Amino acid sequence: MYLKCHTRRKDGKEHRYWSLMEKRRVADGRILDRPLLYLGEINDAQQAAWTRTIAAFDPVTQLPQPLALFPDDRPLPAHAADYGVQVRLSEFALRRPRQWGACWLALQLWDLLHLGDFWRARLPPSREGTSWYHLLQVLTAYRLIDPGSEWRLHRDWFLGTALGDLLDEDFALVAKDNPYRCLDRLLPHKTELFTFLQARWKDLFGATFDVLLYDLTSTCFESSPPFAEGDKRRYGYSRDHRPDCVRVVIALVVTPEGFPLAYEVMAGNTADSTTLRAFLEKIEKQYGKARRIRVMDRGIPTEEVLTQMRQSDPPVQYVVGTPKARLSALEAQLTGCPWQQARPSVQVKLLPQEGELYVLVQSQDRVHKERAMRRRKLKALWARLQELQAQRPGYESLLLKLGAAKARAGRVWSLVTVTLPEAPTTRKARARRVDFTFTLNRAAVRAALRREGRYLLRTNLTATDPARVWEFYLQLVEVEAAFKNPKGDLTLRPIHHQREDRIEAHILVAFLAYCLQVTLRARLRGQAPGLTPRAVLEKFGAMQMLDVHFPTTDGRELIFTRHTQPEKEQQLLLDQLGWSLPAQPPPRITAKRDVQM
Repeated sequence: MYLKCHTRRKDGKEHRYWSLMEKRRVADGRILDRPLLYLGEINDAQQAAWTRTIAAFDPVTQLPQPLALFPDDRPLPAHAADYGVQVRLSEFALRRPRQWGACWLALQLWDLLHLGDFWRARLPPSREGTSWYHLLQVLTAYRLIDPGSEWRLHRDWFLGTALGDLLDEDFALVAKDNPYRCLDRLLPHKTELFTFLQARWKDLFGATFDVLLYDLTSTCFESSPPFAEGDKRRYGYSRDHRPDCVRVVIALVVTPEGFPLAYEVMAGNTADSTTLRAFLEKIEKQYGKARRIRVMDRGIPTEEVLTQMRQSDPPVQYVVGTPKARLSALEAQLTGCPWQQARPSVQVKLLPQEGELYVLVQSQDRVHKERAMRRRKLKALWARLQELQAQRPGYESLLLKLGAAKARAGRVWSLVTVTLPEAPTTRKARARRVDFTFTLNRAAVRAALRREGRYLLRTNLTATDPARVWEFYLQLVEVEAAFKNPKGDLTLRPIHHQREDRIEAHILVAFLAYCLQVTLRARLRGQAPGLTPRAVLEKFGAMQMLDVHFPTTDGRELIFTRHTQPEKEQQLLLDQLGWSLPAQPPPRITAKRDVQM
């Protein structure tokens, strides 16, 4: 890196502007200059009328101080003796490089959602001066950009970012206990936050709430039982294949566009079918009994809950998937129903029953997709069985290897019939190599072919277009994506907190970060649909902030805090999103010291 002087003559005057540059070699062997930071003008002229001053922050007086900068190879003019400073340009130093772009983007999204209007009044500063509001912004940006533990935030992440510069805070904000104390202040405002977000989704993106998608997930964390009576940390069904960890169940409601409306944390051993009734009551209490359509996956509502939804006033409209056992029970009745063309690639069969409508949907696109998946897995299983047949392992080793092959094959295992030899009774016989046979279960394959791409839905929307019912159900992928992002990109799990209230507050911060992510995705949808929020954060994360130190001839240091100039791709994104970068921070000058001669 080096300093480069740009000379420009204007109105008969010569101006010198300085930039920090780096040399970069390109494919054809040439070396090109790449600008990193623009530092501004340093005076050359001796005339008072030509002298340009800057406002530098003086830490002694705590006020901006006018300064005129001159290079040290020129004498200081008499008219600038009181405010002129000679800068040793050849002795500049770069210090404290830190990540700036993604932090600035996170705060932009925060402002776009007007979260400051909600949180600022609810999180007043402490008596010691700690800004809990700024700390919540830091926690949310941390969860969005590079999630990890609160201890990692305190130990090294905060100092590696420009959040302190953007929020005008220092390291005291993230002192060891402060992130945890901030979490303790969040939960009382959760319900009000849901109402606030509903209004923001509507104002910003015109979101509608006629269709609500409901699903469940669970998240694990590192805590050791036993826990107090009523604690939500319990062992239960592990959706993330960690049965060794305690967990909590999270119910989430989103719109078809993916905007989150509300969530609820329940005990980890809560059965899916027992969650819906209480959560529906909370949704109705918060958003009213409007004629909304609830879309749910199979296994969540019980028959009792569905009956209650049909008999409520007004009736609660729903679309729900059904277990495969019900499809088998109704298969004979559905066989006599004719196929109807709902879409060019979608056919449906309709079966009215007791105020409900069963819709058997067959999608050709889903048929091709599921058939390709089944063939790929069946082909891999068949090749593995042939390998084992050629290896002829011992009986116990064969059982272990077949078990591993069954786990990888999943449901495809039922399409193959494996015939094993009789179990050996002696140790010598168990060590002897054995043979086995396998054949294709053609009846099971024919049954699988009939079920591919077919789904049985039930609804009380008897007057609605059946294709529309199918589209409602397909929108459940938005809930799955909503769960995937907090548990993947935002690293919701595992949780290391030991207090139940802080576990729920941790989930609330992840929910806020997900709201920022959804906001960015919605902005990208119309302007840059090929980019994901994670890709945009990574692009902006390449923009750094650093301090450029220039010693002066009177023993002080002039410090320019500058963020790097956006690359062409970053500038294109800024233009597409309608954003502009903020002005560079004003320089600072240190207190005067004795000059060592």
